[in-house]
Amino acid sequence: MDAKQRNETNHGGDIYTPRKMKYSDNVVDFSASINPAGMPQEVEKAITENIAAYQHYPDPLCRELRASIARAEHIPAPYIFCGNGAADLIYRIVQGIHPKSAMIVSPTFSEYEAALSTIPCSVSHYDLSAENGFELTDDILDVIPRGLGMLFLCNPNNPTGVPVEKDLIRDLAERCLKNGTVLVVDECFIGFLERQNDYGATEFLNEFNNLIILKAFTKVYAMAGIRLGYLLCRNEEIIRMVRRIGQPWNVSTVAAKCGIAALSAKKHVKLTRQLVSGNRAYLMRELRALGYHPFESGVNYILFYSDDTKLDKKLLDFGILIRPCRNFRGLDEHYYRIAVRTMKENEYLIDCLKKISPETKET
Repeated sequence: MDAKQRNETNHGGDIYTPRKMKYSDNVVDFSASINPAGMPQEVEKAITENIAAYQHYPDPLCRELRASIARAEHIPAPYIFCGNGAADLIYRIVQGIHPKSAMIVSPTFSEYEAALSTIPCSVSHYDLSAENGFELTDDILDVIPRGLGMLFLCNPNNPTGVPVEKDLIRDLAERCLKNGTVLVVDECFIGFLERQNDYGATEFLNEFNNLIILKAFTKVYAMAGIRLGYLLCRNEEIIRMVRRIGQPWNVSTVAAKCGIAALSAKKHVKLTRQLVSGNRAYLMRELRALGYHPFESGVNYILFYSDDTKLDKKLLDFGILIRPCRNFRGLDEHYYRIAVRTMKENEYLIDCLKKISPETKET
């Protein structure tokens, strides 16, 4: 990805750029996949109750936060390194380990390749297909070359929303270990899955010292503006290499306090899964009725195909931001991603789609 392309690449969530909208004065953001239930009350309370602590430098070792994560993940605290969101950790992993070659399961989050582009690294892709619903199969085990430096896998994947069951993750970790490959599994959206235990790879950490798991507070806890994530790895050398990259105070005190509070918000997460499941089913049903092709998703966003290559611009007239996916490898201008929002917002989106394509009938 060259500099020009990088500058033109947008993630979701850009509510700040001024835009001309014909029929609305307000922006409804379906482009960023954030919890529609919002931030837990526990986190809001933590922000205001700890103001006196913000005058001091943050703990560069995040000891209190790591202890809370260790209890939540049922792993030792030394396995944990905290960062300024998952993106910060991706760059630290790449620049700390410095792989000479890497493979990315695509289409997926663009920051893996962007981080790899900052070092001399040969990047290849394992391409998922729309015909197969973007599901990963065990065919990937046969294409991991011996000596590959790093493999990136997003689980559940972004932008497809498709999860990979943990048995295949274990097989991947084993193949990567034999081939001398570091496996990076990004689980930033795993908290939205209703059967999270069928997909999470944390239980494999003690078995594979080449496994790194990424997690973030951004999505499930609606803390995107606070910036907090963490990685899990039992390999002390990898933790050391990641720690030496970047500045020491990469997690603010307010972020650490919010993270500790978020981990106690178990009821909020449970209600979130119920909300997302019901609202996602509504959107899937309505999109199909309007003639779009949504792909099955297990999380809080939906990838869909449209014959209309200007759909994002048409929805913008109604104040709706959606995520065009033309800059994802393997996708083009026909693919879009939408977040699962509140039912009121979801109904507004569907009403606007009906206005854009009033001739569309249920099939």
